[in-house]
Amino acid sequence: MSAITHALATPRLRGLVLPVLVVLAWIVVCRYELANTRILVPPLAVWEAARGLHESGELWDHLRASLTRDLLGLSLGTAAGVAVGGLLAVSRVADRLFSPSFHAAKQVALFAWIPLMSVWLGVGEQAKVAFIALSAFYPVVVNTYEGVRSVGVEHIEVARVLRFSRWQVLRKVILPSATPSLFAGFHQALIYAWLGTLGAEYLLEPAPGVGSLMVDGRERFAMDVVLVGLIVSGLVGFGLNVLATAAEDRLLRWRVRGV
Repeated sequence: MSAITHALATPRLRGLVLPVLVVLAWIVVCRYELANTRILVPPLAVWEAARGLHESGELWDHLRASLTRDLLGLSLGTAAGVAVGGLLAVSRVADRLFSPSFHAAKQVALFAWIPLMSVWLGVGEQAKVAFIALSAFYPVVVNTYEGVRSVGVEHIEVARVLRFSRWQVLRKVILPSATPSLFAGFHQALIYAWLGTLGAEYLLEPAPGVGSLMVDGRERFAMDVVLVGLIVSGLVGFGLNVLATAAEDRLLRWRVRGV
């Protein structure tokens, strides 16, 4: 008992309690047929489906296609978001002209843009990447804007007294102050881009991808394949979140955290 208590005292192990309980409940439900096992297939069947997809290489082809699509859209959306957010933050004219329209467009549900994008860009790869970029764009703009605008006036005044050039003000004053907010925006963009990747693959033209794998499983009523895709998508999202958190902690070691 003391060993279990000590293990549960570790934050990482505490996080495994709920998944373990879910899997145990899943096994019990399937074992005693408390649900339709054609819909909720047993964990062993999901494992066998995952192993088959792994051995055939199909799973890795889908995963590679999704990650490539995701990273391309994320890069485009992040770059555009930093540029637009920075412009709105430093230019009062741009802020007054474009901020109302931006905030109005931000209220439109993300997936509501898909019909319009499919008309403009078709239903192929361009539309998928554009939708993923849009998913990443909004949080980056908002956090970049807030980060740059949060720079203290007194810091700018000191930079002027020291006769900093514009490049020095940007590099030594604005960027260090705005970096935590920029990372927060990127962190959110990473999550939204992955959700956008799955949504685009699910709703637009079929092509290799984790979302398409789940659609194919649904069409064939192969629920084991659907659950494999669901688990893989969750693991990828979790992995991206862990990587982003580790990078943020490493690059922002200088921050003074609150208690």
